[in-house]
Amino acid sequence: MGLLTWLIIGGLAGWVAGLVVKGRGFGLLGNIVIGIIGALLGGWLAGAVLNIQDPVSGFNLATFIVALLGAIILLYLVKILRFR
Repeated sequence: MGLLTWLIIGGLAGWVAGLVVKGRGFGLLGNIVIGIIGALLGGWLAGAVLNIQDPVSGFNLATFIVALLGAIILLYLVKILRFR
């Protein structure tokens, strides 16, 4: 998957994750950055833990869901670590 697709999917996932995880966001730009990192995390988790072959395969719904789940997980983790 190309860098531009990662940025678009991750940005969208970060924005939606900020809406899903109400009260735990970091602003629009912060959520987008966390979404991009979360997309990488979600892709790694789907491949390593769930043994899904090629979990991030382009601009499609499955890729978005993987990125969204990674962004939500990362938002929770960052929020927990931020307040410790």
